[in-house]
Amino acid sequence: MKELIKYLIDNLYLDFQGEITLETVRGFLREDDGREARQLLSKLIEEKGVDDMLITLADCLKEHIQSGVNEKIVREQLSLYAES
Repeated sequence: MKELIKYLIDNLYLDFQGEITLETVRGFLREDDGREARQLLSKLIEEKGVDDMLITLADCLKEHIQSGVNEKIVREQLSLYAES
């Protein structure tokens, strides 16, 4: 049973439901003039979209599934992505 559980966790696929575009992100960040929001938006404009961010974020959040994915973890991962 342990090996099956390990296999399932190791091969768990995390995805985001619904469509999100650069314009959608801009709308969410419109009222936020904080450094993190500006840095993330700059990175997304540089990358010409959100696809790389979503793939990277899902991959990084997978590491936190066992301990829990929460707002703090997502914020940290988005900040790390924007700084990269």
